[in-house]
Amino acid sequence: MSVAAGEIGTQQRPLYGIALKVISVTVFVVMSSLIKAAGTLPPGQIVFFRSFFAIFPIFIMLAWQRELTTAFHTRHPVSHILRGLVGVASMGFSFFGLTRLPLPEAITLNYAQPLLVVVFSAIFIGEVVRIYRWSAVIVGFVGVIVIAWPNLTLLTSGASLGRDEVAGVLAILLGTATSAVATLLVRRLVMTEKTPTIVLWFSVTATVVSLFTIPFGWAPLTHWQIVALVSAGICGGIGQILMTQCYRHAELSTIAPFEYTSMVLAIIVGYFAFGDVPTLYTLVGGLLVAAAGIFIIWRERQLGLKRAAARRFVQQ
Repeated sequence: MSVAAGEIGTQQRPLYGIALKVISVTVFVVMSSLIKAAGTLPPGQIVFFRSFFAIFPIFIMLAWQRELTTAFHTRHPVSHILRGLVGVASMGFSFFGLTRLPLPEAITLNYAQPLLVVVFSAIFIGEVVRIYRWSAVIVGFVGVIVIAWPNLTLLTSGASLGRDEVAGVLAILLGTATSAVATLLVRRLVMTEKTPTIVLWFSVTATVVSLFTIPFGWAPLTHWQIVALVSAGICGGIGQILMTQCYRHAELSTIAPFEYTSMVLAIIVGYFAFGDVPTLYTLVGGLLVAAAGIFIIWRERQLGLKRAAARRFVQQ
């Protein structure tokens, strides 16, 4: 997902930004629920519907803002395509896991993504990460292990259901890892590219790439599955728009913690729609991961304030 880090609006309306964030999180949970309800379909097929039908609300937004004719203009097409390829891999893994795990567990495991962003930032781009953030990352990974542990212990049971759940856990963790890489690529793109350009290039690239998975087998769809997947794609586009807009009205550190409202929504939807009852492992592990993520966000804000103060001192 492309956070509009390079295009935060000057009009600060925190409550409005928070409202948009909560609505976007809700829309993404609805999207995940629709994908799960569609059944165990090939991931590439799900990626196609999620990406192609997301383009329509994005086009409407661009036309409304009169940016449709310039949205594709870029000096870095290769960077956009690379980000698209990584994003497709992330969605494929995540959708595979989503169709094989209870909704609360699938969504909560995705909270590992910001933890991996910290790790990869230190490894690949040389960002200085000190003991506070490393401690939060360790606590967060302990939470991930707590959530995944009941499924991973099923490896010894030999049951096919257990192997399915293990595959789901591993797929979502691979999805969060590739999503973290995509985030690093987006961080570079936002330095020179507009948010609509990043979003549109990603949706189109993902749509085209997903078509190459047809030879590996796409399943015939029922009318309900078509409706569910088309609706999921539209929800994905609307969610991206709302998420992009929310960061124009409040700071990242104000908005980001509300991402974790998705855990509450996933528990509610999972229970009423799929009969999924969250385990104690999911609740405890989810709280650990959420606490670690919120601490990392807070720490990033503190470091940002210190850097801004240092720049002002140098300029005096």
